[in-house]
Amino acid sequence: MARRVLIIEDNMDIARLVQMHLGDIDCAADIARDGRSGLEMYRSGSYDLVTLDLMLPEMDGLTVCQKIRATPGYVPVLMLTAKSTELDRVLGLEMGADDYLPKPFSIPELLARIKALFRRVEALSDKAASSGAAPDETLVRGALEVDVGKRRVRVAGREPALTAKEFDLLLHFARHPGRVYSRMELLDQVWGYSHEGYEHTVNSHINRLRAKIEKNPARPEFILTVWGVGYKFTEAGDC
Repeated sequence: MARRVLIIEDNMDIARLVQMHLGDIDCAADIARDGRSGLEMYRSGSYDLVTLDLMLPEMDGLTVCQKIRATPGYVPVLMLTAKSTELDRVLGLEMGADDYLPKPFSIPELLARIKALFRRVEALSDKAASSGAAPDETLVRGALEVDVGKRRVRVAGREPALTAKEFDLLLHFARHPGRVYSRMELLDQVWGYSHEGYEHTVNSHINRLRAKIEKNPARPEFILTVWGVGYKFTEAGDC
């Protein structure tokens, strides 16, 4: 069955180009020309992925992304935008985008990113099925609680607001306490791609995640740095 993609983009040349090439990877795509109608289409339809421009009429892409993440269920969001500053990337990720591709972009890279997001969603589903995890599974690691089904985290009585990728990263760590991962391994297993030069993505996500869950980010208790190798989640007995 073809996957369904929602393209929210006001530049129709770009939208139709993306729509055409999505057909090459067996995806059927709908197009929304502004943020408000895009959000309405998302809420009324059933999509496997959303590509989302940042600068949109009626409602900007950051607001659309935030409202998508406030709805039940999880659908990956890939932001496509002419803005490429670090602040814009961070804002997009903070609002819940899964990945970020600045314009102009190449079609092969776009399709590679989309296929990577599909693989990651499938991998997460396969892991849940193979582990026999119940929809209401909750992982408890010391003062940290990860509600898998609701995609919520509580730590020391607080409920920090995590982006989709931050939650996936934390869940991956929490399911494998003590296991040391290199940055490339985390890119492959959490992001779904392992291209050289993207290691900084892991660093920035871990820094933001520590700022949200650690009592003192400078002296983390949960996500530890293994110098010269990568990162690990603290051993269960050490929490």
